[in-house]
Amino acid sequence: MWGMSVAQPVEVDREVVDFAIVGKWMEEQGLPGGAFEGVTSLGGGTQNIMLRFQRGGRDYVLRRGPKHLRAKSNEVIRREARLLGALSGTGVRAPEVVAACADESVIGAVFYLMEPIAGFNPQNELPELHANDPEIRRRMGLSAVEAIARLGALDYRALGLEDYGKPEGFLERQVPRWLGELESYSANEGYPGPEIPGVQRVGEWLDRNRPANWTPGILHGDCHLANMMFTYEGPEVAAMVDWEMSTIGDPLLDLGWQIATRPEPGTTGAALVGKLGAVGGLPTPEEMIEHYGRFSDRDLSHVTWYTVLACFKLGIVLEGTHARAFAGKAPKQVGDFLHAITLELFERAHRLME
Repeated sequence: MWGMSVAQPVEVDREVVDFAIVGKWMEEQGLPGGAFEGVTSLGGGTQNIMLRFQRGGRDYVLRRGPKHLRAKSNEVIRREARLLGALSGTGVRAPEVVAACADESVIGAVFYLMEPIAGFNPQNELPELHANDPEIRRRMGLSAVEAIARLGALDYRALGLEDYGKPEGFLERQVPRWLGELESYSANEGYPGPEIPGVQRVGEWLDRNRPANWTPGILHGDCHLANMMFTYEGPEVAAMVDWEMSTIGDPLLDLGWQIATRPEPGTTGAALVGKLGAVGGLPTPEEMIEHYGRFSDRDLSHVTWYTVLACFKLGIVLEGTHARAFAGKAPKQVGDFLHAITLELFERAHRLME
């Protein structure tokens, strides 16, 4: 969920990816044959596996769920491949799918091949051009805003994505859905329950102030800067990655999410965007809203509400790892770190509600 690390050479476990089978499948798709060369792992914050390789003079990235598949892993990868395929040719900055295998019996998991992205992840890398120029960093933030605005402006029905989500009642579902998720964490042995001040108060405020009218569209769902790849030559987004939380909903939640996760140097949350978070220089929330409006005709008068919802939802998502750490299912250090960010997100929500 939180970005991608640098490529590392890797010995691939055949249980994870059997290249003999993948090679045969690729040839059935009409892709060039030959030896698999330069296999490297692209590690990520998610547990999904990504392997880069060359074959027949062409570069690919293979993406599949983790070695030990979770209940929804195959469905997540299946949905991602479908969405990215639909976005091809729309001008939205997203990975380009070469071919997808929705049949999990081929290698034991659903997988797809995509074109490698020429760019860097600002969580792990900040080239000299970007590190030394605050104006470049400000424009990086604006490019990220443009990317989600263009995504939200697409006609999802025309792209064949009518059934990709359930937009009816999307906003009404959010508070009960995420309070229910928070309640479910008590199943983790040893977890004392959520020690997050004002959770119910934020939920009640969201229910009282919910926008009455909105237009459904494609939502990335987790569009913070560590899920963006940027070009080496300038401030432009090369691709938005990690589409696991994508759906058809209210795209203004993506704008709220970017504002809620905007890294402020010196905060724990800034560490989620690593090198870029440490140096700052990003656009203000006001600049972000104004820039979004250049690429969208949506009503932006309720952006504060969407930002509070983003703080509420993301805070609860991150608290899940804190709860699992008590049960020994996640490292304690990671759980404590994410809990600190949850508290910051709720503090931000309270300030915005005032």
